[in-house]
Amino acid sequence: MSEFEATLRSQVDERLKALAAAQEAGHDYEAHLHSARIRDLLDMAARHGVNTGGWVDPAVLDSATLED
Repeated sequence: MSEFEATLRSQVDERLKALAAAQEAGHDYEAHLHSARIRDLLDMAARHGVNTGGWVDPAVLDSATLED
């Protein structure tokens, strides 16, 4: 695993923990922000050819999406 990939993985893991804490506390907007950051990190990884399969359960991100 490259340093770049390890750093991305660490950041995703940190945001997942923050997302779970925000959801547990009932802070929907904060959870949405963490979810958006995770998506940004996953997009960055994809642009650089990093396989992120298995890093994040898509249902976790979907549960943090705000409804319009």
